[in-house]
Amino acid sequence: MIEESRAPSNFIRQIIDEDLASAKHSEVVTRFPPEPNGYLHIGHAKSICLNFGIARDYKGRCHLRMDDTNPAKEEQEYVDAIKADVRWLGFDWNGHEYHAADYFPRLYEWAEKLVREGKAFVDDQSADEVRRTRGTLTTPGAPSPFRDRSPEENLDLLRRMRKGEFPDGSRTLRAKIDMASPNLNLRDPVMYRIRREHHDRTGDEWCIYPTYDWAHGESDAIEGITHSLCTLEFEAHRPLYDWYLEQIEVPHRPRQIEFARLNITYTMLSKRHLGALVAEGLVSGWDDPRMPTIAGLRRRGYTPEALRLFCDRIGVAKADSTVEVELLENTLRELLNVSVKRALCVHRPLKVVVENWEDGKVDEIEAPFLADDPSAGSRKLPFTRELFIERDDFMEVPGKGFKRLSPGKEVRLRHAYVLRCNSVTKDSRGEVTELRATIDPDTRSGNPKDGRKVGGAVHWVSAPLSKPATLRLYDRLFRVPNPGAGEADFRTQLNPHSLEILDGARIEPAVAEAQPMERWQFERKGYYVADAKDSKPGAPVFNLIVPLRDTWAKGGG
Repeated sequence: MIEESRAPSNFIRQIIDEDLASAKHSEVVTRFPPEPNGYLHIGHAKSICLNFGIARDYKGRCHLRMDDTNPAKEEQEYVDAIKADVRWLGFDWNGHEYHAADYFPRLYEWAEKLVREGKAFVDDQSADEVRRTRGTLTTPGAPSPFRDRSPEENLDLLRRMRKGEFPDGSRTLRAKIDMASPNLNLRDPVMYRIRREHHDRTGDEWCIYPTYDWAHGESDAIEGITHSLCTLEFEAHRPLYDWYLEQIEVPHRPRQIEFARLNITYTMLSKRHLGALVAEGLVSGWDDPRMPTIAGLRRRGYTPEALRLFCDRIGVAKADSTVEVELLENTLRELLNVSVKRALCVHRPLKVVVENWEDGKVDEIEAPFLADDPSAGSRKLPFTRELFIERDDFMEVPGKGFKRLSPGKEVRLRHAYVLRCNSVTKDSRGEVTELRATIDPDTRSGNPKDGRKVGGAVHWVSAPLSKPATLRLYDRLFRVPNPGAGEADFRTQLNPHSLEILDGARIEPAVAEAQPMERWQFERKGYYVADAKDSKPGAPVFNLIVPLRDTWAKGGG
């Protein structure tokens, strides 16, 4: 488990402090209980950091428990991905990995106990009938006509359900609580449904499966969880959580505490909707770098340190709110800025011929990887007669405030010389294809004779000695701040420009052998990472992690 400074206090930590001070608990035990029906997203990262972070800070333990009670939607791929994500974020469950499915026998025993005590009954109503008779927030529900069956009859029916004598969906086991309760969750909630599905862990042993509400609190109790941390949508479920725990015999009762879930602008954090994007081919997969999944963010180039710091900064609150996506991006920039090596990459090349430079001559210019950190080392930039610069760093008729290259004007080539544009070559369509220029040899970077001050600076690479690279320029997946809100179809709110692929980019030689997941800052452009799947040394594919702040705008550069 990572060693980090203790997170700031919050209302959950205050509750834990009080529980420890009163000797209610001698050890803090939390859990992270994902349902393995998809990949985790950044909202889950908040819960992971909270649960594992509390266990770390209080020297307790945090369990990883798969809530695998719905085999129709669960796959081993998701289990493996969940474990990989938790470990990547820097946490470990230290052997405390559990599955709700492992508790099926005990959950069933407790269900029979409730039936014998007249606190649960078998209902023959269909799911639609149960929904229709549940009532509303202002009107009570209607009791099932099967609610008053005797415990003996209910026990017989439940055991026959367990043996598979009835068709799927034909019967359910419901708790007998209060159909007039103002809390709809207490209106005789379903505990078991008949569903013939093969389970990856239990095989075909079961044809009845527990609901989340029935399995969750009891699983917490079995594992000795002290503080069961849930998002706010489970606040209305807490009375049911507590009611179920009151009916069973356990050494101690876990306490459910709710906190606000994570909402981020321009981001959709619904596993169901994210799954639809994958299933419908609107993204390349769960790990598409535009996805807010932890796997997608990892492939995009985000670091676990950035996600943990982001989660610390947004804090833990009781009320829902929305975080600006810029906070996430700026947190990442802050960390990458001090750790990632710099390099030169021309995205859309325009050839420049340096007329006063001898053909075949190469000047190996020493350039630091990090200007403020000599220990990061340096590399040699080959300067040759033919160069590439960025096409948008040249303007034949410059607009007001444009300080880059134009005919008769000068710029400084990053780490190299001052360059003057002398003439322009165009094709038959009038598009610029080549520039002719000269350099001032006394202006080589580091030359004590160099006292020249010019208005702008541009990046460049050698035309013959640079290497080709593919760039994937990622932007926000959605073009609206709150995708899917109201009646809107989130599919219509996708950003058509969320991915642009540049196949003709040129990079300096030092970057050509980049290893997958190696991060670089391409100067004046942004932070990039060699793609985990498609990038290979000698044939790099770089994903844009996040662009630089527009520090060049004020100077026209």
